[in-house]
Amino acid sequence: MTHDSSASPLIFGGAQSPRAALPQLPPLALYIHIPWCVRKCPYCDFNSHTASPVLPEEEYVDALLADLDQDLHAVYGRELSSIFFGGGTPSLFSAQALGRLLKGVEQRIPFASDIEITLEANPGTFEQEKFVAYRALGINRLSIGIQSFQQEKLMALGRIHNGDEAIRAAGMARQAGFDNFNLDLMHGLPDQSLDDALDDLRQAIALKPTHLSWYQLTLEPNTVFWNQPPTLPEDDTLWDIQEAGQALLAEHGYAQYEVSAYAQPGRPARHNLNYWSFGDFIGIGAGAHGKLSHPDGRIVRTWKTRLPKDYLNPAKSFQAGEKALTNEELPFEFLMNALRLTEGVEARLYPERTGLTLESLAEGRREAEQSGLLQVEPSRLVATMRGQLFLNDLLQNFLS
Repeated sequence: MTHDSSASPLIFGGAQSPRAALPQLPPLALYIHIPWCVRKCPYCDFNSHTASPVLPEEEYVDALLADLDQDLHAVYGRELSSIFFGGGTPSLFSAQALGRLLKGVEQRIPFASDIEITLEANPGTFEQEKFVAYRALGINRLSIGIQSFQQEKLMALGRIHNGDEAIRAAGMARQAGFDNFNLDLMHGLPDQSLDDALDDLRQAIALKPTHLSWYQLTLEPNTVFWNQPPTLPEDDTLWDIQEAGQALLAEHGYAQYEVSAYAQPGRPARHNLNYWSFGDFIGIGAGAHGKLSHPDGRIVRTWKTRLPKDYLNPAKSFQAGEKALTNEELPFEFLMNALRLTEGVEARLYPERTGLTLESLAEGRREAEQSGLLQVEPSRLVATMRGQLFLNDLLQNFLS
């Protein structure tokens, strides 16, 4: 595939003001976007598209590797700490296609000896032989999109699986050799009661995943639900669900380490932790985003061509745009991620990852501490419980 690498990407943002060289580069991850789904869900605002009967697997793998080739110059000499296949529904792709892709990636960038490789999968696409083959490729973590176990709620969400299939999927994952898997679960669903939400959570806990992503349904622009809003629970019910659910998860040994992420001891998602601690990641695939640090202090965000037909068009550039982050943007960019973590991050990470001094945060920290949104901890940057609830208000203190 001979994509036009000479086509200049769109570049936004002015010249950088001086910034210290980074003492060391952060961990490097790879995000791979596979944009096809069996059916588009009415709440979904991700870059996903209804799949045709025959997916262009070979062509898309070729494009992904050619896309990666164009990013290699920026990561020479580094190794990958994690890979995440997101979508869409990556489990629509055959093990043969993903195997060729992983082999091609490893030929270009070395893998860390303990690399975490996660594949998103939906219960409606589970086949035992396929998942045994995925595990044999070195994929060692699954993220299974359950959302609910209740048929009425699944139908309202436009899901293609039922509750029994969700339960079987977790069993298949374990039988295929995945001892590390996440279940994605939503709450605040249309007409959901407190009991409904807790029943879903109890069912998920009974399947003994190592990780639970438990998050509230929100209505996003450019979705069916945005244009035709369902009846969602009242705020009081949502609050009761949140409180009771967090207590239930804690009771069963799932520690909350991020706004909507809960894990058994030692099992947080390393790929996502890298995002939240302002690590680096290459993004390949239709609409994928990336963020890379350079030894001279530049930090650049990139995004790829969004529509699959354009991404697969050899006459078009893979990269749609890039933006070098300015000194004025970095405090917000860093803290927008780090303060999602319930324990925050060590304060020293800020100068290490941005090249800026801690003193540059001093005024914003003081204001956030005085308003009870940021803990008074000189060695850490961590939100208070109130700050976690009102994260947008907290971040306002660090907008230039």
